[in-house]
Amino acid sequence: MTPPAPAPAPALEFKVVHVRAGHEDAPATHDTGQFVHAISGVIEVGMAGRVLLAPPQYGVWIPPGLEHVSSNRHEASYATLYVPPPWCAELPAQACTLAVNPLMLALLDSLREGTTAWLHTAKAQRLLWVLLDQLTEAPPHDSYLPMSQDPLLAQVLHALQAQPWDTRSLADWASSVHTTERTLARRCQRDLNMPFNEWRQRLKVLKGIALLEAGHAVKRVAMDLGYSAPSAFISMFQRQVGLTPQAYMQHKRGSR
Repeated sequence: MTPPAPAPAPALEFKVVHVRAGHEDAPATHDTGQFVHAISGVIEVGMAGRVLLAPPQYGVWIPPGLEHVSSNRHEASYATLYVPPPWCAELPAQACTLAVNPLMLALLDSLREGTTAWLHTAKAQRLLWVLLDQLTEAPPHDSYLPMSQDPLLAQVLHALQAQPWDTRSLADWASSVHTTERTLARRCQRDLNMPFNEWRQRLKVLKGIALLEAGHAVKRVAMDLGYSAPSAFISMFQRQVGLTPQAYMQHKRGSR
């Protein structure tokens, strides 16, 4: 007796969205899981009382059934992979950001060029399943730029978000909120899981991406972010993103 053929896997859905600066979706909940990746700009997804931010080398994972709000302060484009619940078991149970490797970037670049009809072809579906397989292996992170509810540390982080060019040391910031450098450093590790200077560099990456994609020259972006010379900004950006600002923008222009 010939055994019955296995049931075909459900089709994976993939969508690309372009949004203007200041756009905010209404709160939404989906039966499927969602992986959201910024083609350009920075993704901001609010859920469960916190906001996850992800530049293009990360994506945001949203488990099924979790209400969320997507927004962006600057013009952005993003792609979303919708994952049926049975295939979410190997992905994180909590919302998080996932690091995107070069293979995933190549797959995303190929998929977003396809038409809606092509995305339902067998070839496109094979690429989507490879992407899903890669997602299950991607390192999860709480957020690219985590925040803190600590009353002292939160004051510093919010002030830096408003003025990312401020170059005061951690000791100076501690003095401004009437505490010690050691206390703030401990709270950075406890709440952010990274040193203060790492958090500040990540903030400057997010701000720098927005300025670069708005058409500002690298020299101006460096000055706007508090660097005395463009080379220091370029070096920091390359450490964080893996590309120089010029190479990052060339890649973005080539992938549009």
